[in-house]
Amino acid sequence: MKALVLSGGAGTRLRPITHTSAKQLVPVANKPVLFYGLEAIAEAGIREVGIVVGDTADEIREAVGDGSRFGIEVTYIPQEAPLGLAHAVLIAQDFLGEDDFVMYLGDNFIVGGITGLVEEFRAERPDAQILLTQVPNPTSFGVAELDADGRVVGLEEKPKVPKSDLALVGVYLFTPAIHEAVRSIEPSWRGELEITHAIQWLIDDKRDVRSTTISGYWKDTGNVTDMLEVNRSVLETVEPVTEGTVSDDSEIIGRVRIEAGARVSGSRIVGPVILGAGTVVENAYIGPFTSVSEDCRIEDSEIEYSIVLRGSSVTGVRRVEASLIGRDVEVTPAPRNPSAHRLVLGDHSKVQISS
Repeated sequence: MKALVLSGGAGTRLRPITHTSAKQLVPVANKPVLFYGLEAIAEAGIREVGIVVGDTADEIREAVGDGSRFGIEVTYIPQEAPLGLAHAVLIAQDFLGEDDFVMYLGDNFIVGGITGLVEEFRAERPDAQILLTQVPNPTSFGVAELDADGRVVGLEEKPKVPKSDLALVGVYLFTPAIHEAVRSIEPSWRGELEITHAIQWLIDDKRDVRSTTISGYWKDTGNVTDMLEVNRSVLETVEPVTEGTVSDDSEIIGRVRIEAGARVSGSRIVGPVILGAGTVVENAYIGPFTSVSEDCRIEDSEIEYSIVLRGSSVTGVRRVEASLIGRDVEVTPAPRNPSAHRLVLGDHSKVQISS
């Protein structure tokens, strides 16, 4: 069995971060989202992995390399434009051959991995197996309709009037039957080959399409709110480790991981928090659910429930929260310019001005 990991796409919902960085490499608890998926694939016993790449191909290649650090062998598959998930399957056919495969969206995050799902698929080998989860906003996802016996009878991509609240999670398992399906469909109104249309083709052709509804944690990390929520979830599992240095006048509370070369002085840190290697924290407060990447500086500031990427600094800022701060960013107070009130008042006016 092989794996096909989708790491193209423009990441428009994470701009401006993704103007200069691949969305799959934005870190959660100081590790790129993509790495969690590759680790889950390796844990499931899959070794041959094709990664579909687009405009950020060079950055993905540099980060992942040949895959040996994950225990996998990586083949890179260029995609000229993000033309749909089914298009990714179409262009990967030479790599996939006649093997079964799991398709994993590189910016998705699933707690607990996919090992059980892969083992079930290997044992029973339906033509396709999809993951579903209940969501409050199904119009934003591909949505599945099930019959009374729980069988998949229909799929719609971002329907205006959803027939259920069951959204497709970004993990799919296929036999080679999917190749005929992706060759048989036409582009949608978005100009993309939709994987939902390909799976619907299998359903209409009386193929065996099954679903598994998961109740565990899943997020599409395509926007800042979800990225911060995933960061929070992962930090809940962090183990306290101090590999850097902490001064006697600092207070460390709860699960805080301080990596090698990081320095904390005159500060209060309330976990769960991760401080990356070489990061300096001076006279600052870092609150729960914050991950600070390597070589950052937090000084005379307060920050919590945030992600700070490599090489950035937050200095002299009273409060920062629920924020995603990119690489090599400087956050400082605005200069205090002299202020004045300019008034044009009519007769008998009454004006109150707070000083």
